[in-house]
Amino acid sequence: MSGKASPKNSSLQMAQSLIGVLSDTYVLMIKTHGYHWNVTGSLFPQLHSFFEAQYQELFAAADEIAERIRALNVFAPGSTEAFREATCIKEAPHQVPSSLSMLKDLFKSHEQIQTRIEQSRLLADEIEDRATEDLLNGRRLAHDKALWMIRSQLK
Repeated sequence: MSGKASPKNSSLQMAQSLIGVLSDTYVLMIKTHGYHWNVTGSLFPQLHSFFEAQYQELFAAADEIAERIRALNVFAPGSTEAFREATCIKEAPHQVPSSLSMLKDLFKSHEQIQTRIEQSRLLADEIEDRATEDLLNGRRLAHDKALWMIRSQLK
């Protein structure tokens, strides 16, 4: 008999890990949406559009992640309180930052989310949950692209 967890325990463990990814995604979406509303400066048109594309992508991703949690037979969190309890992403500051500070903050947040995604992906691989692993690989690619785009704007 192998030392693997039972399928039921594995699904619960995977869902709990995904709740962290979902919470990070949702908090980052809210932060990015706020930056979209409040960005100012000479790059306003470009950043306003860039942030809009980012928060829309994150919103769609949150739905996909929540649906995977449900497919694992666990209820997905649905309140900002639950998201705040499970996230590692720092919320946007009360004072509206400069556009450069917004970009730097988003860069850091995308890096943090990637760390959480990789931890979840390793668990999915360990328990041989290929559907979740595939979802997480897609999320990793999306955050890689966001980091590339933000990094290019910071140069």
